[in-house]
Amino acid sequence: MSATLPPTPVAYLAGYPQALRDQVQQLIAAGELGARLHQRYPKAHTVRNERALQEYVGELKSRYLRSTPPLARISYDNQIHVIRNALGTHTTISRVQGLKLKTKREIRIAMMFRTMPEEFLRMIVVHELAHMKERNHDKAFYQLCCHMEPDYHQLEFDLRAYLCWLEAGGQMLWE
Repeated sequence: MSATLPPTPVAYLAGYPQALRDQVQQLIAAGELGARLHQRYPKAHTVRNERALQEYVGELKSRYLRSTPPLARISYDNQIHVIRNALGTHTTISRVQGLKLKTKREIRIAMMFRTMPEEFLRMIVVHELAHMKERNHDKAFYQLCCHMEPDYHQLEFDLRAYLCWLEAGGQMLWE
């Protein structure tokens, strides 16, 4: 973690103020960002398999979103490539069965979250659960996220900084 990394654009932080992007850029260039994040989040969670993930998501859903429809599937997905795509997905699949329209909802979390700190896993699960009530990333969506996870914005920023670290060639911190 002490090797100096080449400068890299901080694409995951595009919506943040320039001063914050510059600070992350400097920490990446100095090779210090990984160590700081690892110090803030020292341990990976223990939610490693599909069953544990279903229980974890189910507990959060029953605590905050009891009135929403059930989830048909909750899984880690190795097809989601975090660096180029998304952190997780929430999908709704509608099928006609006889005279009825059946809707199934799924949440898929990128495989890299299997070895991340619990705070990052919680942030992405909260984000995907919030989409069950709020489709768009608007004020109501982020209010719901903050209701379920009061530190949502800080966790999202730290996760985005970590993704910038990885894209710059930094090593994975939790395995």
